[in-house]
Amino acid sequence: MTKKMAVFGAGAVGSYIAAFLSRSGSDITLIDMWGDNVDHIRSNGMDVTGCQGDFNVPINVIHLSDAMQLTESFDIIFLSVKSYDTEWAAHFCKRLLKYDGVVVDNQNCMNDQLVASIVGYEREIACVMSSITVALWEPGHVDRGGKTGIATEHDVFRVGELHGRISKRSEEIASILSCIDNSRTTSNIWGERWSKLTTNASSNPISAMTGLGASSVAEIKGARSIQIHIAKESCQVGLAMNYQIEPIKKIEAHTWATADKGDIYENLDQVFMPTNHEEWKSSMSQDVTKGRKTEILFMNGYIADIGSKIGIPTPANEAITKIVDEIDRGLRLPNINNIDVVLNMLNI
Repeated sequence: MTKKMAVFGAGAVGSYIAAFLSRSGSDITLIDMWGDNVDHIRSNGMDVTGCQGDFNVPINVIHLSDAMQLTESFDIIFLSVKSYDTEWAAHFCKRLLKYDGVVVDNQNCMNDQLVASIVGYEREIACVMSSITVALWEPGHVDRGGKTGIATEHDVFRVGELHGRISKRSEEIASILSCIDNSRTTSNIWGERWSKLTTNASSNPISAMTGLGASSVAEIKGARSIQIHIAKESCQVGLAMNYQIEPIKKIEAHTWATADKGDIYENLDQVFMPTNHEEWKSSMSQDVTKGRKTEILFMNGYIADIGSKIGIPTPANEAITKIVDEIDRGLRLPNINNIDVVLNMLNI
């Protein structure tokens, strides 16, 4: 029996997932709140460009207000909204979900507990997306940079149950997502989540607070120093929480947690050195450019909050949270000088 599926949230990730699932012949409905995006896709289909080739595909798309009138429910809903929209979006998805259906959390950050508490722990599955760079700069056009997981022998989608056991439905969802890129199940979804959180926290806000692309950030020694300190603190907190953190940039979490040691620090600095000339902007930087609120409080702010609760200092995460939050609130502009501001706050 064909699964009836929906993607809730047509940002870059949601649009990319919906486009590939639609092209594969899946029964997919895209639900979004951006009227111009909905209208464009409805009239012209979704344009996909980038490293997986260019194509246009029609998608059944519904505006959020119209979704309230849906009479059918879904077997699988892929949740792809910003972290600050998680609570209300999960409640909305619950209304559209079959009694034995599942919400697949495709978000950044650590939102699975919240989603599960709303839709039911038995109706939530986590999906970590590793090393995928996508952007939606205009209605109905999603672009992917970098290289595919297929080309680099990397598993982009890691699907897992919160209880850690491999299930038939996690295998089914991984199989569904394999039409996009390499996908697999995992018995360590929490370790995958914290690894991705660390990766995002150490890269996204640097680009966001400077306005620079990835290659330009990598050229700046001070920026790399901030990144190392953010990752160090994140791994210290995650390990203290007993997460089995998956390697970050192919380096074990315990190594990141001891980054203050001279020889280790120098090796980690090399990890952040420029490897190509791509000036891709992080999702957080894209939000700043669009004048949208960022996920900083749910990313670096979350790490700092947990660190405070368990007694682990997180000055780098606290500093970067403060600076990006000030940009969010219109009190500061993205500028390369913000790197020196953070370094001064950290006395490094």
